[in-house]
Amino acid sequence: MDKSNNQADDKVHLQKHIAHTVANLHDAEAYLDEHANEITAGKKRGIEAENDRRKESINGFETKMNHEG
Repeated sequence: MDKSNNQADDKVHLQKHIAHTVANLHDAEAYLDEHANEITAGKKRGIEAENDRRKESINGFETKMNHEG
């Protein structure tokens, strides 16, 4: 496979990962906004920690995508 095609495929793949992760992040934030008074503090911390990991993943995907060209 041509290297330029492979890089384009990688970029599309990374964009899909970013979009999926951003959607999950927003869904979790909306869940917290709606149910914050109904869930335990531990569950809330777990969701917030997962969102922190999602943000790190998004940054990593974006960095990698920028290096792809």
